[in-house]
Amino acid sequence: MTTDLERNRANAMAFYDLMFNQCRPRDAIERYAGDTYIQHNPHVGDGKEAFIDYFERMAAEYPGKSVSFKRSIAEGDLVVLHCHQLWPGSDDYAGIDIFRFDANGKVVEHWDVLQVITDQSKNDNGLF
Repeated sequence: MTTDLERNRANAMAFYDLMFNQCRPRDAIERYAGDTYIQHNPHVGDGKEAFIDYFERMAAEYPGKSVSFKRSIAEGDLVVLHCHQLWPGSDDYAGIDIFRFDANGKVVEHWDVLQVITDQSKNDNGLF
């Protein structure tokens, strides 16, 4: 039997994989989003249709883009994913995505912070 934390963690990764790696944002929203979807990323409009529109455009503009998960943390109704985003023909990013879930294990809110991956660093620790 899985706990809500394990379910939410699995749903966050499945949601992200479906919309980003598999380029199926509408399916991701239909399968994993709750009644509402609140977006905090200033580059993406609020709501489900704005999310779908944005990621359909990203799939067309950046074929082959991908994300891998380096870490995940689940607490309460939140899941945090530490991710490595690869964008062919553009910058790659280290990212932190925070998802809030409803009682049914559906994504209802999202925040993110992205950092461009550079080959210059004042330490040898890396971003992951």
